[in-house]
Amino acid sequence: MNVMITGAAGGLGRALANECASRGYNLFLTDMNEEGLLRIKQGLERQFDVAVAVRACDLTSPESVDEMLSFIDEHRIGFDMLLNIAGLDFEGGFARRERENIVKIVTLNDAATLRITHAILERRRPGRQFFIVFVSSLASMFPMPLKATYAASKRFLLDFAISLRQELKKQDANVLVFCPGGLATTPEAMRGIEVQGFWGSATTNPLEEVARKTLDRALAGKGIYVPGVLNKFLSFCGKVIPRSWVAAVIRWRWENAQGKWLTGNDNI
Repeated sequence: MNVMITGAAGGLGRALANECASRGYNLFLTDMNEEGLLRIKQGLERQFDVAVAVRACDLTSPESVDEMLSFIDEHRIGFDMLLNIAGLDFEGGFARRERENIVKIVTLNDAATLRITHAILERRRPGRQFFIVFVSSLASMFPMPLKATYAASKRFLLDFAISLRQELKKQDANVLVFCPGGLATTPEAMRGIEVQGFWGSATTNPLEEVARKTLDRALAGKGIYVPGVLNKFLSFCGKVIPRSWVAAVIRWRWENAQGKWLTGNDNI
């Protein structure tokens, strides 16, 4: 199986690359971090008997994406699976964020993801089943004050993935949308989980476990994966409790957590 992973140099991307390689899948990895990609390539090829190709790419740049697609076409690479892992978040209230950072969230999480998905669908290997994974978030289930742009961008991916799944059913393709709680992918993410106390740790998912289960569910033809019993319960609550109530509770919780996070003061 030939698998493309975007955002492959990040924590979740690395975990999925490792899981894919352990299953004998050949990999095409892309990320803006070329040095990180090369380190991952070397490690995977040493440990597993798989082919690993890497290409640095800024998915928010159409020119950069076109260059990568030309590379793929020149080497006649076809794909059986696309793992859309690249994504972005900034913490804090909407009015306090730099305008370009707000736009970057939507550009990468949504527009760039749609661009690469459309392109790789055209490059699927003929006569074989195809799999697509989108990374949404537990945040997509709720209105999220102080993470409004991020949550809305992930809600878009959730709804898009569910719709695309229906469109592609008769084309022997499966679409899975992965909606995790916290993921300890970076020191900043780990700090964000820590300051949330119980709720942060209780909704956080181990990277290696979710990587394995994400692939298992995609290959089994599942449509949505929310890891963890508590996260499943919270996603259910998001469907039945009035959204204005949910938003008020989340604002109160995030104001406290982000106050600790952004100031570095755990005593707030």
